[in-house]
Amino acid sequence: MRHVFYFLKQIHGHTGNVLYINVLAMMGIGLLDGIAVLLLIPMISMSGIVNVEAGDFPFASVFSIFELIPNPFALPLILGLYVIIAVGQNLLQRRITIQNAVIQQGFLRYIQLETYHSLLKANWDFFIKKRKSDLINILTAEIGRTNAGTQSFLKLMASVMITIVQVALAFVLSPGITSFVLLCGLLLLFLNRKFLRRSLILGNRNYELGRSFLAGITDQINGIKDIKSNRLEEPRMNWYRSITKQMQDERVEFTRVKTTSQSYYKIASAFFIAIFIMVAVQLFSTQGAQLVLVVVIFSRLWPRVSGIQSSMEQIASTIPSLREVKRLQKETKTAMEFMQDFDDSIQPIRIGAGIECNQLAFRYDKDKPTYALKDINLYIPANHITAIVGKSGAGKSTLIDLVMGLNKPEIGQVCIDGTPLEGDDVLALRKSLSYVSQDPFLFNTTVRENLLLVKPDASEEDLWEALEFALAAAFVRELPDGLDTLIGDRGVKLSGGERQRLVLARAILRKPSILVLDEATSALDTENEAKIQRAIEQLKGKMTIIVIAHRLSTIRNADQVIVLDKGEVVQQGAFQQLADQSTGVFSKLVNQG
Repeated sequence: MRHVFYFLKQIHGHTGNVLYINVLAMMGIGLLDGIAVLLLIPMISMSGIVNVEAGDFPFASVFSIFELIPNPFALPLILGLYVIIAVGQNLLQRRITIQNAVIQQGFLRYIQLETYHSLLKANWDFFIKKRKSDLINILTAEIGRTNAGTQSFLKLMASVMITIVQVALAFVLSPGITSFVLLCGLLLLFLNRKFLRRSLILGNRNYELGRSFLAGITDQINGIKDIKSNRLEEPRMNWYRSITKQMQDERVEFTRVKTTSQSYYKIASAFFIAIFIMVAVQLFSTQGAQLVLVVVIFSRLWPRVSGIQSSMEQIASTIPSLREVKRLQKETKTAMEFMQDFDDSIQPIRIGAGIECNQLAFRYDKDKPTYALKDINLYIPANHITAIVGKSGAGKSTLIDLVMGLNKPEIGQVCIDGTPLEGDDVLALRKSLSYVSQDPFLFNTTVRENLLLVKPDASEEDLWEALEFALAAAFVRELPDGLDTLIGDRGVKLSGGERQRLVLARAILRKPSILVLDEATSALDTENEAKIQRAIEQLKGKMTIIVIAHRLSTIRNADQVIVLDKGEVVQQGAFQQLADQSTGVFSKLVNQG
C-alpha cells in the first residue's frame, strides 16, 4: 500500500482538493448503484418469485409506498426509477471520467514542466556528469510510464470508493455474510501481495532496460556514418536483437504476473460465492430475497476487487519511473544555477575595461587531486581580439566555460570590469554573449527560424546582413526555399562549412558585446576561412572577441595570444612575439602547424 500512498502524495501535490471532490463523486456512483440494486426488492416481490415481508430488510419499509400503487402501474414506475437512476449514474460517471482525464493529463503536464524547468535551470557541471540519453529517457519514456501509473491510481480510487459503498450496503443487508466475504477477500489480498512485489521488481527492470535501449539507439543514430563506413551493421543488429528480446521477455513476464493474479481472483471468487451461499443458507438462515440481493451485490463486487489488485500491480510497476523522475528533479534543484526564474528584466552587460581572471583553479572531480586549470592569471581587454591556444587537453574549453560563467572556479574569481562574476551578473553576461562551437548546432527547422531563435524581432534586412557577414548569403539564396528551407536534423542537409557559417550568422545577428569562437572556422576551407577572418577583424573595436584556435594562421592579427599547457598559462603576448621565442610551447605549435 505504500506505493499507492506515494502516488497519492504526488498527485495531491498537484491537484489539491479537486482529487477528493472526485472521490466523493465516485462514492455517489456507488450509492446510486446500490439504490439500483435495492430496487430489486419490490421487483422481486411483484414478480412473486419470493415473498418479501416488510420486516425482511432494513430498507423494506421505504418501498412499502409501492404497495399503495395499483399493480399495473407499480412495476413501470419502479422500472422508470431504475432507468432514471441508471441515467444519472452514467452522467455522473461521464463527468468523473472527464475530470479524471483532466487530473491525469494535468498531472502529466505538471511533471513534464517541473522536470524540464528544473533541467534548464541546472548548472553546466550537472550536464557534464550526466548521459544525455538518460535525461531524454526520463523526459519521454519514464514520464510516459508515470502517466500510465496515474491512470491506474485513478481507476483504483474509483474501484475502492464504489466498493466501500457497496460493502456498506451489503453489510446492512446481511452483516454475517458480508463479514465472512470480507475476511475471505482480505485473506486473498494478503496471499497475493507477492504479485505486487513482483510487479515492482519488473518495473525496476523495465526502467533499466528502457534506459539502456534509448542510450544505445541514441549512440547508434549519432554514429550511423561510422557504422555504415566501417561495416558495423551486423554487431549493432545483434545488440538490437538482444535488448529487444529482453524487453519482450519482461513485458511477457508482467502479463504473466498480471493474468496469474487475475486468474487467482476469478477462481477464488467462484469458490467463495459457492461457500458463502452454503454458509448463508446453512448457518445464517438467510431469507431468499436477502440471499439474492447479497449474491447480486457480491457478483458485481468481485470484479472490482480484482480490478483493485490489477491497478495496484500497475501502480507498483510504474513506481520506479516516478521515483526516477522525482530523483532527477531533486538532483537538478541541488545543481540549480540560479535561484530566480528566467528573468527578461535583466539587461545585457556592457564591458568597459575587460575580463580578469585572478588565481583561477578548477577541477571536474573534487575527489581527485588533478586540476584541469590552476593558477590562471590573465586579462582580456574589452573590444580586442584575444586568442587562446594550446595542445588538446590543455584546458582551453575549460577556461572559456569559466569566463562564460558556465562553471564556477574552485579557487579564485572571474571579474568583469573589476566586479566578480556571480548572481545576476552571470545572466547579464549570457545575454550579451554569443558562442559558436566547433560542432555547430542547428534545429530541424528552417534557416529563418534558426536565425530568429536569438532575435525574434529581427527584420528581413537584419537576417540578410548577418548572412552576408558570415559569407552564408550566397548559399542560402540558392536553397530551394531560401530562408524558409528546412535544413534537417542538426542541419544535415547542409555541408559542414555551411552549417558553421549559418551558426556564425546567428551569433552575429544577436549583436553581442562578447563573441566567443571555439574552433569556429575549423570546418571551412582555406579561402572561406580567410574571408571569415577578415570579417571578424572588422569587428575589432566593436566587441570583445575570444578565439580558441587550432590553426594558428587564423589568429595572426589577434591583439594577444594566451598559451595554455597542462592547465596553466605558460605564455602570453602578441603572435609574432611568441613565435620568435624558439624555446616556448607556442613556437612548437607554429612549427607543427
